[in-house]
Amino acid sequence: MSFLGGSEPQYDPADAFVPEHVPEPGAFLADHDVLAGREHVALHRAVADAFEEYGVYDATFGYNLARLNRDPRHTDAGFRYAEEADDPTTLRAEFTPTTAFCPQAEPLAVGAFRALDAVDTHRYDLVRVRVDATLDGSDDVNERLAKLESGELDPNPASSVGPKLTERGGSGSGSSPPF
Repeated sequence: MSFLGGSEPQYDPADAFVPEHVPEPGAFLADHDVLAGREHVALHRAVADAFEEYGVYDATFGYNLARLNRDPRHTDAGFRYAEEADDPTTLRAEFTPTTAFCPQAEPLAVGAFRALDAVDTHRYDLVRVRVDATLDGSDDVNERLAKLESGELDPNPASSVGPKLTERGGSGSGSSPPF
């Protein structure tokens, strides 16, 4: 039985790359060396481990976010990866959420960045994470991710949430919701 009360789907095997069950690479991966097949699977295994270690879970489905790539219910959602064309020590990861208005997309993408930036098991010196342009508001989310990557935004969640609330909802202590 699933988190939402239905039956569990038959997930793709962890060691299989099923092109029909992962999103097409988007603009962030264009002109870079997109990983597929065994390379994708090996990296995705390291990503799943990082997400497990750092608690990057999708609250809707109740599973490690990396499992989204193997969920046959969401064939256009999940992660795709590429090595940067000019620097193969830089990993580009693009997250496509399940819907254009996914309320969890930003925290999941930020969590993915933080987890991948914190581990060294993936063999890359630099990690860049962005959300696909299909997400409403993707430009704002990607700007925040770029600032986290560059060190312009403090990676400490407590210090980076405050200014964001101020920008959107006043002082952050009023009655306006932060979303």
